[in-house]
Amino acid sequence: MADRELVFEDHFDGPTLDPAVWLPNYLPQWSSRAATAAQYELADSCLRLFVPPDQGLWCEDDHTPPMRVSGIQSGNFSGPVGSTIGQQPYRDGLAVREEQPAFWGWTPTGGYIELRARAVVSPRSMVALWMVGLEDSPERCAEICITEMFGNSVTPGSVEVGMGLHTFRDPSVPEDFEAVRLPLDLTDFHLYAVDWTSDRADFYVDDVLIRTCPSPPAYPMQLMLAVFDFPDGSSAEAVPEFVVDYIRGYK
Repeated sequence: MADRELVFEDHFDGPTLDPAVWLPNYLPQWSSRAATAAQYELADSCLRLFVPPDQGLWCEDDHTPPMRVSGIQSGNFSGPVGSTIGQQPYRDGLAVREEQPAFWGWTPTGGYIELRARAVVSPRSMVALWMVGLEDSPERCAEICITEMFGNSVTPGSVEVGMGLHTFRDPSVPEDFEAVRLPLDLTDFHLYAVDWTSDRADFYVDDVLIRTCPSPPAYPMQLMLAVFDFPDGSSAEAVPEFVVDYIRGYK
């Protein structure tokens, strides 16, 4: 990155998450902050997000399929209780249950965003880093998925790594997403990155260009980082976890 300027870096080496950057919850407007609090720890200059066996379901009386999640996000916003104004609604007509004040931590408008992380997953769990529009206007809602990895895609020595763009309700951004099988061991640290400009998004794994998507979003986006578990009745086999060494942003 000698030709770029470092504008954001979090090595997670403090005693707590930086409250000026991160909200330790996952989309709390559709539930509550108390019910969506992330399970995490900071140790050895790493953030460990995990889903313990006794963690409750997220939006358990409404969301299908049943899901448990520990996630953090670098922005937050909603309308008043009862409104449909909020980020990443999972169905039409979803209403806000707990109003969220506007919070903007790190919300880049482009650049090179890089994650160094490892994971432990079972066939029913996944980990992901993605960016979403702030949805301060309804159409500013598209997604740039930097990495998304499901445990049921893991084989000895490889995994499918999802990356690309999701349109949602923004007609200016094309749907352009693919899960690419790569020779990775998720339990080892790897680099996942996007080089995001006004006309394209280039996706990298371990500094190798994997995909290019034209016409990405051109508005500020917040980071979403999470580990998910889908308790479908099968054994989890392991506590799913996402261990993050650092996140960096360059321009």
